[in-house]
Order: sequence, then structure tokens, then C-alpha cells
Amino acid sequence: MGRKVTCIFLSVLSAWLLVARESALFGDDGGWSSGNHSLRDEGPCNIDVIHYTSLTYAQFLQQYAYVKPVILRGITDNKRFRFLCSKYNLLREYRDKTVRLSTANTHSYRKVDVLFDEFVEYLLRPQSAGTLGSETLYFFGDNNFTEWEALFDEYHAPPYKIPHTNPAYSFGIAGPGTGVPFHWHGPGYSEVIYGRKRWFLYPPDEEPEFHPNHTTLTWVRDAYSSLGIQQRPLECTIRPGEVLYFPDRWWHATLNLDTSVFISTFLG
Repeated sequence: MGRKVTCIFLSVLSAWLLVARESALFGDDGGWSSGNHSLRDEGPCNIDVIHYTSLTYAQFLQQYAYVKPVILRGITDNKRFRFLCSKYNLLREYRDKTVRLSTANTHSYRKVDVLFDEFVEYLLRPQSAGTLGSETLYFFGDNNFTEWEALFDEYHAPPYKIPHTNPAYSFGIAGPGTGVPFHWHGPGYSEVIYGRKRWFLYPPDEEPEFHPNHTTLTWVRDAYSSLGIQQRPLECTIRPGEVLYFPDRWWHATLNLDTSVFISTFLG
């Protein structure tokens, strides 16, 4: 019994020391700080936010998996992964690797290959509302799983599974003001590692009005404020350590309020 208690204590102490080391070396933002370029407006939150200890797997399947989004707190422990995702650590490990960027529009995507170092140092910039989606390069999803395998092996995905699906990871980094405009696909999870990400969601039978080549930032500026109460989306801003689950075929758009590091688990 005493040995078991000692092991638990050492595990907790190790996790605490890792967090303390990360904060001391890179700050709470992992070195990705956007400074004055961060967006202030987090918007309202009308999505259920639940600590996973208050939600059984059976309740998740019944109340959310096929019904509506939910934000889960404490469902993953990714302190080690977070440490490895600091700006310093990622540049040290992947500086000379090629990453594939996509344009942030809804129906067609142009792909651009650049060195990771070039993306971080020159292309990872705040986005203005006047920039079209076809002009916005976004790093998300096109990951070389051979080169990034060591990093993904450290990620602990949410344990609540959807029957008859298989998980696939998509990792990304994006500057403030960037985001993906409205689209839909299968169910999945999204976890923020650094920064803040604002989400807007509509059920499958309520297709939102949006221009496929306008960014989410443009939509928020030009369309969001004019929506009536009944037209408003489900929305919330998620922070590091929070995981948003979205069901199959739900329309969703995202807006990064800071330079953000994030990972999604798509359940195909």
C-alpha cells in the first residue's frame, strides 16, 4: 500500500515539475504569444461545459454523441504533449521538415509546401478581416505521420469512443484572426494546447448563411452581429486543456483568438 501511494505521489510530483519547467522556460503560452495581436472578444458560451468526472460514458453516448456538442474538462492529461508543443521544442525538432499549408476556404483548397521554420517565422501572422480565404494559408491536417509520429505518440486522445469509428489526428498551428469557415464532416474532438479558439456550430438541418471564400473573421464582423436570436449558433471559446466534441455532420467554423496550437481527433 505504501509503495502504491509513493508511486502516485511521484507521478503527481513529476507532472507538477513538468508544468513548472514549461512555465519557467517558455511562459504559459509556450513561446507562441501573439502580444497585442490577440482578439479580445471571446463571445458568449451556450454549449454545455462539463467536467468528465460528472459524465459517464453511457451518459455521453445518450446525451451528446449523436445529439449536440459538449465541452469536456479534465478528460485528457496532455502535460507532456503540451511541453513538446512549445515554440522552442517544435522548431528544434521540426525546423527543417516540410509542412503542407491549405487555404482557408470552404469548397476548394490550394496546397503550399514550405519548411516548418519558414511557416513559423514568416507566415504565422495575424490575419486582417479583409483577407479572402483563398489568400489565407493555414497549417492543419496535412501532417506527415512518419515525421511527426514521435510527437503524436505523446498525445492522449479523449477516451470516449463513438461505436464503429476509428480515430485520426489532425495537428495545427495558426495565428490570431485565422480560422476555418463553415463546413461539415464526421464527428470528432478538438483540443487546444496553447491559445484560445472560438467555435460556432449549427445542426445539420440548419445550414448557416456564409460566403465560401470569406474567412470566419469576416463573417463575425459582417454577419454575426446582425443575426436574430433564433439564428445565433451554438458557440463557445475553448482554452488549453478543454476538449470540444462535435457530432456527425454539424456545421462549424473556428476563429483563433491567439496564436494557437491545437489537435483534433476525427472519428471516421
